[in-house]
Amino acid sequence: MKTKTIVVALVVALAIIGLFAWGYAGGGRNTQAPSASVQGVRPSDVKSVLAVPETFYDFGNISMKDGVVSKEFTVSNPTDKNIALSKVFTSCMCTTALIVRPDGSVNGPFGMPGHNAVPPANEIIKAGESRVIRVVFDPNAHGPAGVGTIERFVTLAEGSGGSVQLGIKATVTP
Repeated sequence: MKTKTIVVALVVALAIIGLFAWGYAGGGRNTQAPSASVQGVRPSDVKSVLAVPETFYDFGNISMKDGVVSKEFTVSNPTDKNIALSKVFTSCMCTTALIVRPDGSVNGPFGMPGHNAVPPANEIIKAGESRVIRVVFDPNAHGPAGVGTIERFVTLAEGSGGSVQLGIKATVTP
């Protein structure tokens, strides 16, 4: 009886160890890179109707000691109808986004879902109007582990289902 108990215990222990090893190696989970989402909104394959002349910016080398950097992207509504931005969110907590209106007022900040509450954007871009999306990156947000090449994204989700992604890249040095 004692031998049977030991064998059963070993089989159970090996099964548990095998499951941990399988999970650690990536088995049984989706290994595709997740897309950022907030409250059921995901960047979609539906193209945005917003005109965005520049969607990616490379800061090059930036130093943690120099602090926060930002880049302003312009998005325009070339249509004859209003466009509603329903959500604005970032891919990492080190990055925030602000919507700058023509009168200089600001909507935001918007951040990464799950780290802080991400408010709805509720921004209407009227026909022919533009907005500036100010993307702010804090190279110190991850501490010393944040040194190296980074890529971060800001997603603008439209009420109609379209979306556009703005991206930044940098090589962070101490």
